Amino acid sequence: MKKIAIFTDDPGWHGKQLSAAFANLGFASAFVSLTECKLQLNDQDLPLQIPQFEHRLPDAVFVRGVPGGSLTEVVFYLDILHALKLLGVPVYNNGRAIERSVDKGMSSFLLKNAHLPTPATWVLRDREQALTIAEQQLAQGQSLISKPIFGSQGEGIRRLEKSTDLLWLTASAGIYYLQQFVACAGEGYSDIRVFVIHGNVVAAMRRCGGKSWLNNVARGASCVAIAVDETLAHLAIAATGALKMDYAGVDIIQQPDGSYSIIEINSIPAWKGLESVCKINIAQLLAEDLIQRCLNFSSE
Repeated sequence: MKKIAIFTDDPGWHGKQLSAAFANLGFASAFVSLTECKLQLNDQDLPLQIPQFEHRLPDAVFVRGVPGGSLTEVVFYLDILHALKLLGVPVYNNGRAIERSVDKGMSSFLLKNAHLPTPATWVLRDREQALTIAEQQLAQGQSLISKPIFGSQGEGIRRLEKSTDLLWLTASAGIYYLQQFVACAGEGYSDIRVFVIHGNVVAAMRRCGGKSWLNNVARGASCVAIAVDETLAHLAIAATGALKMDYAGVDIIQQPDGSYSIIEINSIPAWKGLESVCKINIAQLLAEDLIQRCLNFSSE
């Protein structure tokens, strides 16, 4: 039986959904942490040693999580993903796609380079220059968001609205990432999460943060299913293509004038909140796309 490696440190609900989806298609799967993998470059063994795949590499890999750690550790985890691809093992999403999305600086650059609407952004090392940019933006009545280059679920994000907020402006690992705050249409705070698989929008929801401008489901945002218009679908698909992803969660804000702005794109998106309001089995769609397109295997 063909076997899929699901890279994750915490299988949880998403891991169970994926494992069941692969089983429905006749594939076994195993949860593996990238922290347990190693390169073993001799003439006797497989060049990659992956727990539960010591004698034969997996037929494919689904990346559900990449552990944090030092730069050296993260680079090593990505080395494992790159090596798998070079050895002919499909990796979904692959290492390059994950690199592009977890690095918010490169992600913003690629979106802007693809001529997609995304907020004005500055990424730099010098604190005085960062303060000058922030002061100029505030003087123009424009508030800013300060984010860590690497991070998720709203961790480490600050909103800069007035000059006294600049007292708290700090670098993340030595780098400042500043982005214009984008106001949303309607009351309160909200954004739109669009889930894209292989260039197709499969579902979307509006995430409402209520009194908080952070709209992450992990921070208590409520979810409402929405229909996707042609413009919204085009932007989400184009953003996923710009970062060359198999699948993605694209975060978009509809502004008061009705236009859209792409805020972020996630290469390892959660979908539990989305499934709570959309009658669709996302794990099954992901599993089908991987085995049909990457392994040339028909589920019919």
